[in-house]
Amino acid sequence: MRMTSRVLIVIASFPFLANSQDFKGGGPASNVAAPPKAKIEIVVDDYYGKKIADPYRWLEDGKSAETQRFVDEENSYTQQILDSQPGKDKLRNRLEQLLTIGRVEAPKVGGDYYFYERREGNQNQPLVYLRKGLQGEDRALIDVNTLASDGTVALDWWYPSPDGKYVAYGTSPNGSEISTLSLMESATGKLLPEQIERARFADVAWLPDHSGFYYGRFPRPGDVPAGQEMYNRHVFFHKLGYGENANGLKDALIFGEGLDPTYSPHPFVSNDGKWLMIEVDEGWAKSELFLRNLTDPSSKFMPVTTGKNFLYSGTILNNQLYITTNEDAPRYHVFKAPCADPDRRNWKELIPQTDGVIEIGDPPAIIGQRLFVHYLRNASSALSIYDLSGKPVANASMPTLGSIFGRLGGKWDGKEGFFAFHSYVVPPTVYRVSLDGEVTVWARVKSDVDASRYEIKQLWFNSKDSTRVPMFVVHRRDLALNGKNPTVLAGYGGFNLGRTPFFDRFAMLMLLEHGGIFADAQLRGGNEFGEEWHRAGMLERKQNVFDDFISAAEYLISQKYSDKEHLAITGGSNGGLLVSAALTQRPDLFRAVVCQVPLLDMLRYQRFLIAKFWIPEYGSPDDPKQFEWLHAYSPYHHVKPGTLYPATLFMTADSDSRVDPMHAKKMTALLQAQAANGPDHPILLRVDTKAGHGIGKPINKQIEDYVELWSFLFWQLGVSP
Repeated sequence: MRMTSRVLIVIASFPFLANSQDFKGGGPASNVAAPPKAKIEIVVDDYYGKKIADPYRWLEDGKSAETQRFVDEENSYTQQILDSQPGKDKLRNRLEQLLTIGRVEAPKVGGDYYFYERREGNQNQPLVYLRKGLQGEDRALIDVNTLASDGTVALDWWYPSPDGKYVAYGTSPNGSEISTLSLMESATGKLLPEQIERARFADVAWLPDHSGFYYGRFPRPGDVPAGQEMYNRHVFFHKLGYGENANGLKDALIFGEGLDPTYSPHPFVSNDGKWLMIEVDEGWAKSELFLRNLTDPSSKFMPVTTGKNFLYSGTILNNQLYITTNEDAPRYHVFKAPCADPDRRNWKELIPQTDGVIEIGDPPAIIGQRLFVHYLRNASSALSIYDLSGKPVANASMPTLGSIFGRLGGKWDGKEGFFAFHSYVVPPTVYRVSLDGEVTVWARVKSDVDASRYEIKQLWFNSKDSTRVPMFVVHRRDLALNGKNPTVLAGYGGFNLGRTPFFDRFAMLMLLEHGGIFADAQLRGGNEFGEEWHRAGMLERKQNVFDDFISAAEYLISQKYSDKEHLAITGGSNGGLLVSAALTQRPDLFRAVVCQVPLLDMLRYQRFLIAKFWIPEYGSPDDPKQFEWLHAYSPYHHVKPGTLYPATLFMTADSDSRVDPMHAKKMTALLQAQAANGPDHPILLRVDTKAGHGIGKPINKQIEDYVELWSFLFWQLGVSP
């Protein structure tokens, strides 16, 4: 069993580091202000006979006065260092110009209405617009910018009813993502009395007649033991027209009772309102489907898929269930089964596995009674159309190498579909696609970016175990590759999420415009090449992801794109774990690291916020075998005293409800105390207030974040703004 032994003593040295090395102080003396000195309170944990010290356990309490004082001192120190860098005004001015490049997403169709999300100019949060008819006038419907003068109330999600009469939407303050569900009447913009709290990731599934909807909700604090309110998501039904139940607390519980608290059920309703499907996610490598006949009051949920270690998603049309799965096909195939008897023996394969990977995050949409299938081919999007028997109809042409993002738009009985598309130097554009595959522009954002100035290449390199891994490289066409180009390498590598070409107005364009190179690696752990690629980078194989990333950096250097003094790495969330593992495993390979909202203490990560959801992807230190592989790479436990590490900027936020900011705080304190870094290689921490994991962060805060980020990176890479 694992246990905490005790707090030993508050001093400046301790003997029980993870690597059995003595604690040492920071870098050489300098006229530049030294970083704050965090106190040391050693807590020793016994993991199956292995004693491991934690000198900064006290920083896990984010509400304590001591921790808040630490954060204030670190923020002040970081600000002092970065404010001394030249050109910040120029950076801010250009970032504000880039801000005018907005964002637009594919419309959702309800009745005669086209609803779509758009952000323009200096708007902090996007608006939901309504258009009646394909060529009608746009009208702003939902504008959460009016809810907070500083833009810190975010629009989390929204779902129109099938007839377009109402829109359900979620808002949350300070990037917390803990949504409150509201309802608005489309024709008038009138708010209904509904205010349903704890509706995070609600997945609203409307009945066709808009009389009610199914949705996901988390328990309120106090209704479950402390800490459990972040889990135990259940599905409820809310009926409209009952003002006394506007808070939803009397809504009927439909699904989730007795379910593992870390499982996530998501509701879907068929086009005729007859069938309710529940998809239960059990991590990122396994899910199950259940069906219930809503026309039969005595019916119960039928299991469609249970007990198998595969992923399944489904959609329903006219009593037929269309199932997308990687069962016996790691790149996915599509089946059809009768809803009345969806037993496995009744499944009929419609679309077999191909060389492309069906995007499970955007499963085939039934639009105009045809199947629209989003594929990834070598980490770029493709779109194919099939009839309901699986016969190919057309391949929609993509504008260039790039990515479809968000869900495909369209109605099951409509005449067209929609997809949103972007690439590294192509801003978001929405395309209309006819049922026979003809593609035309429906909406685009204004931009002064000249895509012809830039070159995009896909390079392939060998990882440590000889696995072939790709990465995209972007730079100006006229750039001379001299082996010293300022280069930023990014990656993610986890949770079945792919890195495909994307438009980043704030990050990548700043680098490219200053003669830099952006490299984007498609590491194992993602979905770029199917479930085998994902599983090759999870659990006990997580080290493969770090090996891929390190090999990408070595390849960029060997091919004269950059060198160790001009190469930086960036990553956030699981990508923050990635870059910190690279930091501790190969500190000699990089000049600078930007690590955002990261996981870093992998022996305690599962204790905080929603991190138990991630045990199927990482494993748990409460299991002796899994402890071994987590401890083998946990960045917090592999800081070596006296080592010169790359200059590092940790960026986190106090309202993050996904990854606890304690990770960045503890790692900063440890590196500042132990690393041999001087003032030219600082270890910095920036903790944002009234912000979360990044979703819904207002534009004004994004600008401030990126001013600091690029001040740091340009300084370290020798770039003059």
